Amino acid sequence: MILVFEIGGTRIRAARASASGDLTPLGEAPTPAEDFPAFLAALRRFLAGTERGITLSIPGGVDPATGQITIANLPCLAGRRLAADLETGLGLPVLILNDADCFALAEARRGVARGHRSVLGIILGTGVGGGLLLDGRLVSGPGGISGEWGHGPVIRGPLALRCGCGQVGCLDTIGGARGMERLHQALHGTGMGAEAIVSGWLVGEAEASATVAEWRGHIGGHLAQLVNLLGVTAIPVGGGLSNATALIRALDETTRAGCLHRSAGPLVQPAIIGADAGLVGAAEAGLERFGGAP
Repeated sequence: MILVFEIGGTRIRAARASASGDLTPLGEAPTPAEDFPAFLAALRRFLAGTERGITLSIPGGVDPATGQITIANLPCLAGRRLAADLETGLGLPVLILNDADCFALAEARRGVARGHRSVLGIILGTGVGGGLLLDGRLVSGPGGISGEWGHGPVIRGPLALRCGCGQVGCLDTIGGARGMERLHQALHGTGMGAEAIVSGWLVGEAEASATVAEWRGHIGGHLAQLVNLLGVTAIPVGGGLSNATALIRALDETTRAGCLHRSAGPLVQPAIIGADAGLVGAAEAGLERFGGAP
């Protein structure tokens, strides 16, 4: 068996994964954001002494060349070679993955993209994130940032907004829920929440419909480019906007219209695993790394 953790900004969720992939929840603990010894102790309390290894899903990047962690909301982990530090403290091999990578892996193995070898898992939440599998394997790339399709200066003109990453014109600035709200403000000069924008679009309200059309054009067009480039055959969507099923259907239509190979079925679909995606993805990766995978 292996021990898997989903590390959040305020809580740690733990589970044990059997060789067959079944997960047994073990409970939660507060996340000690500033104190690494306390963080280590929080993980240690879930050890049973029978595990082959430990896998963590974290909201940050893992540089595959150095093992160093880039993370904003957990200062005690930032800059650490976390896997090595945890192996020293816990006495077991440790694997660290980005949470969006875990999401993509979970949906590819057990979710809406099951059976697909090349998958781009996307998050449309507060911001934009993603994870990429090609030929069944996670792609991390230099700096561990592959799959982060929301960054890079691709938007030009008056809608090119400054991104939190420091660049101007990233899709992250307009792609998630807060991004849709910024887009609406830029187009119409009025503030409106993402839920209200989607609701207005559904009933044909003019400004909301213009915002969603602009949003679909940018997001769907870029996804189509990625499909053409990478050959992914499934794009599961997580995050708050994935709950707006009509919006995701419309995004799928826009995406498929830009693909050179026209698929009969949907490419872009709401994810189905839900809140356990981090644990499920961590379990899948851990079973592969430490043995016992079916």
